[in-house]
Amino acid sequence: QVQLVESGGGSVQNGGSLRLSCEVSGDTSYMFSNLAMGWYRQAPGKQREVVAIISSVGGTINYADSVKGRFIISRDNAENMVYLQMNSLTPEDTAVYYCNGQYRQFDWGQGTQVTVSS
Repeated sequence: QVQLVESGGGSVQNGGSLRLSCEVSGDTSYMFSNLAMGWYRQAPGKQREVVAIISSVGGTINYADSVKGRFIISRDNAENMVYLQMNSLTPEDTAVYYCNGQYRQFDWGQGTQVTVSS
């Protein structure tokens, strides 16, 4: 069993910044350092979408077009953590943000709410 706990969300104004964190814990046999991880988001009335993906050792990173140049994904394999630095936030970024594996996915966590006001 693997648990995903997201944190760092909040309410900010247009143009603000937030840093999200995701702690991965539980069954260490999944070897966090071998997992490609991602951040996903789901806005009200919309399907969950991928925001950013980082490979197991961080060598390959991909972003959704809508966040390129504004968001930065990173990871700390020693701490089993994944981060998402979000800059220049807009109201369109308002959503619940989740982390999960890219290929090997686990039960979704509670997510963390990000609300951007205009």
